[in-house]
Order: sequence, then structure tokens, then C-alpha cells
Amino acid sequence: MLELNIQRFAVPFRRTSKTKKRMRRTHLKKEVGAIDKCSKCGAVIRPHRACTKCGNYKNKEVIKIKEEEKVA
Repeated sequence: MLELNIQRFAVPFRRTSKTKKRMRRTHLKKEVGAIDKCSKCGAVIRPHRACTKCGNYKNKEVIKIKEEEKVA
């Protein structure tokens, strides 16, 4: 007697509609990350990071940046 080694999977009774599928995926959208402005120069930076334009963090200079880079 020939024995077949076939796995049985669950088969959905009905096809998932476009509406149900999209309702399930609504929370998977991408979100815009948080954005702050530097208190000294006004450049757009991520929160809790030193400014790449002027080198300040919490009104203290933590990174020394050359003068040529500050102008650009």
C-alpha cells in the first residue's frame, strides 16, 4: 500500500475582502519621526541630539565645529 506524506493546512472558508485586509493593515503605516529646532541657530534636529550646524546641546557647546562649516 502506497502511503503519501502530505501535510494538511487550514484553508480559509472565504476570501478576505479588500476592505477587511486594509482595515487590518491601517496601523502598519509609517510615522514621521520627532523633529525639534536648535535653540541657538534654529536648525532642524532630532530631539536629545547635538546640533550638527552649531554643535550645541542644551545651550552648551559640546562639539567644536570649524568656522568654514558654520558658514556653509
